[in-house]
Amino acid sequence: MESSVKSTSKVPVLDLTSGQDLNPDTSTWRSISREACEALEEYGCFVALYDGVTQKLDDSIFAAAEELFDLPTETKRKNVNEKPYHGYVGQMPVIPLHEGLGIDYVTNKEEAQRFTHLMWPQGNHQFCETAHGFSNAVAELDRLVVRMIFENYGVEKHYDSHVGSKTYLLKFLKYLAPPESISMPAFPQHTDKTFLSILHQNGVNGLEVKSKDGEWISLQLSPKSYVVMAGDISMGWSNDRIRSCEHRVTMEGDKTRYTLGLFSFIKGLVSVPEEIVDDEHPLMYKPFDNIALINFYATKEGREATSTLKAYCGIEKASLQSDD
Repeated sequence: MESSVKSTSKVPVLDLTSGQDLNPDTSTWRSISREACEALEEYGCFVALYDGVTQKLDDSIFAAAEELFDLPTETKRKNVNEKPYHGYVGQMPVIPLHEGLGIDYVTNKEEAQRFTHLMWPQGNHQFCETAHGFSNAVAELDRLVVRMIFENYGVEKHYDSHVGSKTYLLKFLKYLAPPESISMPAFPQHTDKTFLSILHQNGVNGLEVKSKDGEWISLQLSPKSYVVMAGDISMGWSNDRIRSCEHRVTMEGDKTRYTLGLFSFIKGLVSVPEEIVDDEHPLMYKPFDNIALINFYATKEGREATSTLKAYCGIEKASLQSDD
């Protein structure tokens, strides 16, 4: 049986602010890179202190989130995407406290403009600039962590091609306060089908992550905190060295929680680098496609699997994926 939620966070907090000497080949860089990977291996996540987003931009993105969610439901429903879980989610009886919208390829200015025009046909320049600017600032954090991961595992030669194959989805996530302020599940436990997910909240807690021993840990986050989570893609890419973070949201109190999530995906096939396969770490996964994995997760079989990734492309389940 899973233990009760612990409110004291055991998840490591790493200082990635500009005051740190985070130039590669420095002792600080190597030390923090090791700590980051140890956290991803043990918890599937860590909390990053990051000042790449200015206070003005931080204020603006949460104001933009409130403005977006205040739009009529019929307008928000226009946010459709052929990729599962990339567009509008809301008005669902099974998760009545949750609502979300997504901007795919958000680091591309034209895509941010396309979404903005869909929501505000008359235009909303401030929203577009804020969403695009915030996403690019957080993408810098994503690339910093990815460089740490690649160098720590000795596969830095693959870093440039990896970064060149990444796309980003910005999700605006809203969680209502539960009725009568009772503690209530707001989003069920799951792992993300991303390489990394970076979450930033408005000061209202609710995110819980699951430890290896089944303990749920409630993250108590400061305003400059960004939760860096490993998804199923990094677990597969790392040949199970990195642990995909199982997490959920539980709401209590009387305040609405807004979260910005920057989710990174990989175009093309994802393969385990040969450098991290050896006798102690035999190959665990066939090459797989990120979006195809998401599509598999959207099926009954994918949702019910103990591990969607292992069911889809684990070596022992290779027959579930064709070779083409």
